[in-house]
Amino acid sequence: MPKNHPKPLPLNDDKVRQIMLQYFYERNKSATSIRGKKSGAAVTISILRSNLKASHGLTAAQVVSNLTYLISQGWVEEKPLAKSFTTAKGGVVPAVTPYYIITAAGVDKITGPSGFTRDRFQGIRIEATGQNIITLGDGNQVNARFRDAAEALSSLRQAVKSSTTLDEAKKIEMVVDIDSIQDQLAKREPNKTVVQTLWDGVEKAATAAGLIDAVSRAAPFVANIIR
Repeated sequence: MPKNHPKPLPLNDDKVRQIMLQYFYERNKSATSIRGKKSGAAVTISILRSNLKASHGLTAAQVVSNLTYLISQGWVEEKPLAKSFTTAKGGVVPAVTPYYIITAAGVDKITGPSGFTRDRFQGIRIEATGQNIITLGDGNQVNARFRDAAEALSSLRQAVKSSTTLDEAKKIEMVVDIDSIQDQLAKREPNKTVVQTLWDGVEKAATAAGLIDAVSRAAPFVANIIR
């Protein structure tokens, strides 16, 4: 009887990335060594593909393409292991094996920021400003007054990244503009002109892309900031 193989699940890229990052997190959490087929925190691409095919039915293409994305976003990093071997004629041939491991940012993405998460305002006495700076689940640090606005913008940012209507270049532009608005929310008084200008572009593009719900959640909070 032919061996049954799990069929690839109809998952979108974000779901695949979540599965993969969770895999790296769990592997790192239970690791007893840095590298190792079963006990290592870091794994080779062949082990990664094999494990994720067995556990979730992911294809090699799903794993490789989304691993590239996770690396580019800083959630996972490549740690090459350089070795060499001697040929029968006495020559030495170098060989490099890439290993992949979750980063601190990747761990924070799963668990949320910890007391050891790097603070962008480290060295500044926040208490002397009279402000209450908080860190959100996505790592953004904002004035507590603008928490709701920041969370709504984070949801819009994710909607932009997941959009099937926007092209990749437009997504980059919009994510940068949303992040720039978020940066303003760390201030006691955000620059209204900057926020207004950035928001006008983001709102127009997101609405045209059909991201109505995400825009409508963020719009009232932004309006309160710029009025």
